[in-house]
Amino acid sequence: MQKLKTIVKAGVRNFCLFLLVAMASATAAQSRNLPSGPAASIRVDFDGEIISVTAIQGLSNRASGRALMPDDPVRIASISKLFVALAVMRLVEAGTLDLHRDVNDYLGWDLRNPAFPDQSITLAHLLSHQAGLRDGINYALPMDALLAVALKDPKAWDANRRAGSFFTYANLNSPVIAAIMEAATGLRFDRIMQSEVFAPLELDACFNWINCSNHKIIGAVTLYRPNGNVARDDLRGVREKCSVVPARDGSCDLSKYRLGQTGSVFSPQGGLRISAVDLAKVGQMFLKQGAEFLSRETIAKMRAPRWIFDGTNGQTEGGYFCTYGLGMHILNYSNPQSTRPQAAKPHPECRDQPFHNGYSHWGHSGEAYSLKSGFWFNDVENHGTVFFRTEVPEDDPRGHCIYQCK
Repeated sequence: MQKLKTIVKAGVRNFCLFLLVAMASATAAQSRNLPSGPAASIRVDFDGEIISVTAIQGLSNRASGRALMPDDPVRIASISKLFVALAVMRLVEAGTLDLHRDVNDYLGWDLRNPAFPDQSITLAHLLSHQAGLRDGINYALPMDALLAVALKDPKAWDANRRAGSFFTYANLNSPVIAAIMEAATGLRFDRIMQSEVFAPLELDACFNWINCSNHKIIGAVTLYRPNGNVARDDLRGVREKCSVVPARDGSCDLSKYRLGQTGSVFSPQGGLRISAVDLAKVGQMFLKQGAEFLSRETIAKMRAPRWIFDGTNGQTEGGYFCTYGLGMHILNYSNPQSTRPQAAKPHPECRDQPFHNGYSHWGHSGEAYSLKSGFWFNDVENHGTVFFRTEVPEDDPRGHCIYQCK
């Protein structure tokens, strides 16, 4: 088996355990006579000034034999939600959107929980997973579907709790947010992301491969299942004929796409294609308190807890979700002004301390198509880590435990 290439540096943290898990899983795959070669994996560390590739292994595509490179883009899964939040906050700063306004004012159609028809829903509710939406229906709606119709289904909603009172992580929030952005700006979601996030931050990134450069198409990371089957993005340098969720008849004519009506065809919940190095650049922006991209005040709003688990006010998915901001997951939340590790006092159900250094971390994780990913930073150490790994078995490691597992 190809050896994991690792640059050992002072202060390398417990995230090395992620790489040990990757190596162990690759060995296990060989023992089951699965395709040879380690899974594509990378870890990048960063501070406010320097980005360091501390580990990399595997192939971006096995058929072509192309080795994984630090700037190769991958479908990064739910870290995409944080990028959608960045676009929203840019539009908030521009006065185009308001976090606390009834979103019906933008949409032009009625977004209401059928159980609470008189309660308005806001972007703050949607970004913090407290709008009452549930993944009880398909959130990858075809191009010719209408959110206004799909969300009339009671299975999409929590019938027992009002917006703002309960946290449930739901992908369905993201298409709604995308539709709101489109309705407010008159622009397509992918173009909003390009103008508001990717271009200002100088990122060669995209949703569902639309607007990514030809160079990025060549370097696209193919996602494989643990058995070697292709899960997504077997591009090999050729763009997909249809890079969105097509209409129900299989057609893929974006000229027929209706702004503010669907929102899901670009996969805002998880369809971001981006490299680990470009993710680290975004982490540096956060460590620099927004730099010239967002104001310090806006960054603070994103990072401030909108929800903290108290034992009854949310679903933690096994203790993993215990604090959440605006499109941003918070691990081991404690006093952000602390200059030393603080003894966290989470609810007993919480198990969101993978770094084991006492510091709070901000960012997001991702998990889809046998990929797991992470994007985390903390101010006290002025440090962050980005990683992704492909070919992750459903139960190895279990749930969100990519860091270390018993």
